[in-house]
Amino acid sequence: MAQGHITANYLPDGDDWVVHVSSDWESRSARAPGLIAARVQADQLIEQLAPNSAGRVVIHLLDGDGFAFSIAYLQARHGLSDEATRAAAQQAAAAAAQQNPGGYPG
Repeated sequence: MAQGHITANYLPDGDDWVVHVSSDWESRSARAPGLIAARVQADQLIEQLAPNSAGRVVIHLLDGDGFAFSIAYLQARHGLSDEATRAAAQQAAAAAAQQNPGGYPG
């Protein structure tokens, strides 16, 4: 049975990361010391919101940007520091903004 999508939005907060996970009916937040740990926290919150993975769609965003999250997460997975991860995320967001200056898709 299909479910609505779940959004996991990550935000740097000092040395930590905050993740807000929300569905159509509920939301939860957690704090973690690094993006990888925040992703683990998000997985746990997602399981609490939607224990049945059948039809579950999760969208991961860094401050609202999916591309920036992908770049930052891959940087973090390859062992770069949180500072390098944040810099990569900012560069990805800036590049996306230049390609789409009006903020509209396509």
